[in-house]
Formats: sequence, C-alpha cells, structure tokens
Amino acid sequence: MLKSIPLDNHARPMAPLARLPVFFALVGKRVIVAGGTPAAAWKVELLSTAGAKVDVYAPMASEELLAIAGSCGSVTLHRRDLQAADIAGAALAVGACENDNDASRFAVMARAAGVPVNVIDKPDFCDFSFGAIVNRSPLVIGISTDGTAPVFAQAIRAKLETLIPVTFARWADAARRFRPGIQALGLSFRVRRRFWDAFTRAAVARPDCAPDRADADRWLADATCDDGRGSLVLIAVASNDPDMLTLRAVRELHVADVIVVDDGVADAVLDFARREARKLVLGRSPDGTTGKPDDIDSLTIRLAKQGKHVVRLVDETANSEIEASICACRRSRIPVDVVGFGQIPKPCASEGAPAPQQRPA
Repeated sequence: MLKSIPLDNHARPMAPLARLPVFFALVGKRVIVAGGTPAAAWKVELLSTAGAKVDVYAPMASEELLAIAGSCGSVTLHRRDLQAADIAGAALAVGACENDNDASRFAVMARAAGVPVNVIDKPDFCDFSFGAIVNRSPLVIGISTDGTAPVFAQAIRAKLETLIPVTFARWADAARRFRPGIQALGLSFRVRRRFWDAFTRAAVARPDCAPDRADADRWLADATCDDGRGSLVLIAVASNDPDMLTLRAVRELHVADVIVVDDGVADAVLDFARREARKLVLGRSPDGTTGKPDDIDSLTIRLAKQGKHVVRLVDETANSEIEASICACRRSRIPVDVVGFGQIPKPCASEGAPAPQQRPA
C-alpha cells in the first residue's frame, strides 16, 4: 500500500538551530561601534567592507583602528564615549566592552533604541554574532559555533577555503547578472531549475572560465527544450546512513518534485531533499510487505507523465524491482536514470526507448 506524507508534513522536523543564519544588507546604512580595541578595529573593517557607514565612539583608539579610520572614507572616529542618542537610527550596534557591567549597559542602550546588538566575545549579551567567513562575494559563507568553539569554526573555514575556488566569485557575480533576465521570462520552476543546474555544472567543471551571455543563451535553450514529460531517477540506498549518499544522489534530491521512498529508509536521508518536494512513503501492510511493484511503477509513471521530476530511493539489492521499473518507464517512453548501482540491470525489450544512464557519483 502507499501512504502519502502531506506537503507541509516533512518526514522529520528540522533540527533545532543554535543561531538563525542571516545576512544583513548594510550598503549605505549607519552602524555604531563602541570601543577602540584591536578587536573593535576588525569589526569596523568588516562592516565597512560590507558597505556600511561606520561611526566609531572611542576615547582611546588602537593603532589598528587609527589605520582603518585613516584609510577608509566610510569610517568616522569620534574621540568620546558613546551616548544613547548616538544609537538612534543605526542598523546595528557593536560594542567592545571590558566587563559584563559595561556589556549589559551597552546592550540595554542599543535595545532601547530598537537596534540589534553584538558585544564582542560576550555571546550572552548578543542579538547576533559574527561567524567565520569564506568570501567569494557575492558568494559569502558564514560559519557559526554559537560562540562555543571559534577555533573550530576557523578550522572549518580554512577547509572550505581550499575547496571553493577563488574564481567562484566571478561565477556568483555572473549569476547575479543573469537572474533578472531569467526571472523576467516567466519560466516554470522546472525550466528555471534546469538552467541553474546547467550553470552550476559548468561552474564546477571549469571554475576558472567565467560564463558569458552566449553560455547563458545555450543553457536557456537546452532548459526550454522540454516536451512536457517528466523523468524518473532511481537512487540506490546502501544503508540508512545519509553520509553514504553520492554527490549525484544529493543533487537529484535537491531538484525533485516528488520523492518516492521505501518505508525502511531513514528519515535522515530525506533531510537532503528539496523541502518543497512531495514525499510518498511506500508503507507496509500488516504482513510486512510493501505495495506491489506494478502499482509503484504505475504511480511513478503517472507522476512523470504530469511533468514531474520523480526520484525514487530504493535498496541497492532490489535488482529485479529496479529492472522492472526501468522496463516500465521505457515502455512508457519516460526518461529514466540510475544512480549509485554497481551494475545496471539487464536491458529489457522495448520499442526504441532510450537506455537508462548510470551515473555512480
């Protein structure tokens, strides 16, 4: 039998977040920094780099702060203590406070003005925090450990720096240029997703070659060459450990419209799925059996004929069931792809339908 999980009822709720990762748009906005320490200087540099107009209030300023204030026109140094009236209208307030009493007074002052506050190295007084940053602007990655392990966050940042090419900044900038034109075309989600999938594959394959308009036109032409049929991807699940999923499997889960999954697959595997995707779990009857293979194939084919991109998660040992699914799709002329299986099942008799493609990674 089949049981459907409603669209707004995910297989497992999202795990609790210690902090909500958000990104402030600060270009042209006023930000307050109180304190003249080297730590405050680093925050001033970071804020000004993000486009903020930074007002710094500090009777005594470190050499680092003086150097930044002297070289950056968006930074104004006020050689006095911060007053409550100085905070009014600010987008953010950042304080370098020596002790908890000073931190508490600063936080109360900022919140009274309705301004989000950060006190450097004192998370108990903070409304927001600064994480470790990987900068490929406009691609920006923030890493937070909720203030518990900043050295660990820096180690993760260093690892990501080696994995993400510096030239991805040019690709991210190209995406920013392409997006308005793509949105203006009024394309379906499926076509837009196909365009951005092609963009992403090209970025990974040739990160040093930034795309141009000719590339975008080619990807768009390929994305719109759609006869209305959906497709089916069969993904082998070797265990209930989501870390065992291949990169290709994760990508397919990210773009699925519908995910059909065996009842025994762990909920954690679905954490990689596009959250808007409909999830259909193959429920078990009282005798422990799942729905009939023919019924399952009919369901997936019907969904694909509606133009859906269907992903089915299957135990990697179910070769006969996979072979039957492939044959059913080929008879219905539904594109079918196989991901993660060690050996493609034997081809079935079909009327010229394309063979399934195997992509193990």
